[in-house]
Amino acid sequence: MYNLYQQPAVAFEFGWDVGGPLLLIVVLLIFGIPMWVSMGIGVIAMLFFTEVLPLHLLGESLFEGMDAFALIAVPLFILTGDVLVRTGLSNKLLDIAEATAGGFRSGFGSSTVLGCGFFSCISGSDAAGCAALGRMTINRLTKSGYPRSYAAALVASGSCTGILIPPSIAYIVIGLILGISASTLFVAAVVPGVIILISIMVTNVLVNRIRGYENSTSQFSIRHWLKTVWDGRYALLVPFIILGGIYSGIFTPTEAAAVAVISIITIGLFQGTLTLKDFPEMLVSSAKVNGVILPTVALSLPLAEALGALSVPQYFIEQVLSITENYNYILLLIIGILIIAGCVMEAVPNIVLIAPVLYPLSQQIGMNEVHFCILMVTSLGIGFITPPIGLNLFVISGVTGESILNVAKYVFPYVFAMMCVAILIAFVPELSLVLLGR
Repeated sequence: MYNLYQQPAVAFEFGWDVGGPLLLIVVLLIFGIPMWVSMGIGVIAMLFFTEVLPLHLLGESLFEGMDAFALIAVPLFILTGDVLVRTGLSNKLLDIAEATAGGFRSGFGSSTVLGCGFFSCISGSDAAGCAALGRMTINRLTKSGYPRSYAAALVASGSCTGILIPPSIAYIVIGLILGISASTLFVAAVVPGVIILISIMVTNVLVNRIRGYENSTSQFSIRHWLKTVWDGRYALLVPFIILGGIYSGIFTPTEAAAVAVISIITIGLFQGTLTLKDFPEMLVSSAKVNGVILPTVALSLPLAEALGALSVPQYFIEQVLSITENYNYILLLIIGILIIAGCVMEAVPNIVLIAPVLYPLSQQIGMNEVHFCILMVTSLGIGFITPPIGLNLFVISGVTGESILNVAKYVFPYVFAMMCVAILIAFVPELSLVLLGR
């Protein structure tokens, strides 16, 4: 969508006209100013001091940043996740996950991670999924023998799949910014997302085997499994509609999101778990989340234009290549930058701020654009649980009442496992491209 290779209007010199606005954004965030407000003030300051884009064109640029059909999917997927929780269908998905994995070794922990994957297939969100799943699963895990802090760490780790498993809001936004089809990214993300999910489940099994947390003695029963699947058939139908429609080419991601919302609302009204009185609160709740994401995306165009006109991406490429031209080292550098960035901000603002700078570097070293997007989102997801300031750690701490330090000490095995998967994805691009036939 954006021309990240546009001819620079001026030769880049890192002075206060550029560094000042960027520092201002950081300072405003530290003082608790909302992300989109901080970015807006920073972008206006940068445009004012550098004069690379006339301020009277800022309104037009903001409108163009929002003028994309694919962007309609963002509020729809957010609403889908909210309705899913309010109708109780999310509990049905967890019951199915528990019936599937609960009878095996470390089954309750594995079923929680599997439930996170089911929820991710519908909501496309990370922090929201972490909060919702935390409320629903922590007590189940503690009753089966897990320490509360470990259970919180497990849910926080499993919730990272919210932005890794399609449909994901992060893939919609990065596809919009870099001009790549969201459907293409959804297909490419399937294999890496499943590998991440499996790695979290395997890590839980290994930790549980060493420390002996889970005391569940339940056995897998095909009769119980069939009954649970039948009871949750409507909940299970939704991810099939979304993913099946997208992968078969029947729906675009935006159309799939609309169908999902309508389907869940219809099911809720039919079953009596949703009433017309719930709609105002439900819509306001979703609007609050959209009120943060959409203005941030709108600011991505003027920011990308300013960075491109100042040749910031070219300057960054020159600095990196002056240190090393080794492809492997640069991949590790990209992963490291993104994990650190994921610690301090959500995926969307990170993508808006960093993609215009890192993407040209990835192209310079010959990296496939789809492979870059998958690696970027995966690395940001790892940052969400990386101590001491991973976003999901704060979310799950607020939900469970456990201190961040207590949760953090249990999360390191999952950070390590996900880092190993990120490195695997980086050095084996076929994992991201195999379903695309590339």
